[in-house]
Amino acid sequence: MNLPRLTCERARSICIMETLAKLGHFPSRIAEKEAWFLSPLRSETQASFKVSLILNRWYDHGIGTGGNGLDLIVAIQKCSVKEALEFLSNKQDSFSFQQPILKKNTASKIEVFEVKPIQHPGMIQYLESRGISLLTAEQYCEEVWYEFKGKQYFALGLQNNAEGWELRNKYFKGSSSPKTYTYLETNSDHLILLEGMFDLLSLAELFPDELINSDIAILNSLAFLQRITPHFKNYKEVHLYLDNDLPGNKNRKKLLQDYKNTKDRSELFQGYKDLNEKLILTGKTRKELNK
Repeated sequence: MNLPRLTCERARSICIMETLAKLGHFPSRIAEKEAWFLSPLRSETQASFKVSLILNRWYDHGIGTGGNGLDLIVAIQKCSVKEALEFLSNKQDSFSFQQPILKKNTASKIEVFEVKPIQHPGMIQYLESRGISLLTAEQYCEEVWYEFKGKQYFALGLQNNAEGWELRNKYFKGSSSPKTYTYLETNSDHLILLEGMFDLLSLAELFPDELINSDIAILNSLAFLQRITPHFKNYKEVHLYLDNDLPGNKNRKKLLQDYKNTKDRSELFQGYKDLNEKLILTGKTRKELNK
């Protein structure tokens, strides 16, 4: 049955709390009238993204932007209002258009039920859209199927050190519990520090030699940086590939000051926010670099 297209007015009323949960973002704390999240729009270590449970409105204090449910989809998906309406129209059975009755600590959990090699055509197409070859992705990632609120989905998965999964697909960025960093050890005296899954995959595409004979730490969130730094003492060199944005620059500066064995490698993607942006905008892949 074809669902009717949504109007802007109806789309603005989607439940923000449920929308964030659907997209893999859960509150750090909930008060009587508001909930606080780590921003889904940027990296941060302290929750500054507020959702009013009374007004069904959101506000990101870090960037001074807020709005209704439609605005949120536009911001997270980085798309136009028309594209956001199409996205919501196709998923009307997945989103609530009324304010829910909220109870503390009742957020639905992502339950992983199958992990297998990457093979779904949609997953391969998603990788291609991010400039990543299947050859590269299958070295580090799996195709992960999970259930959320009674519905089943699949995503590209990178396992962390607590056996949770970082999950990514065209419409979703989130993780299963427990969430922590990913640490790939080869008994090297050299460590590469990256922020996220696609930084790793992009580095493998752009500069594969950088990863040879190196241990790799993927933070999965800057919130886990302090869990990784105690390992720095075990390495002769720690190469930093943090994003060229405010949080990345701030943490890079501090690490360079505090640890003499750290080296900034952001010059490899100077002029771009991160490695994946460079990969997509330059169109360079491992296959092309090896020609």
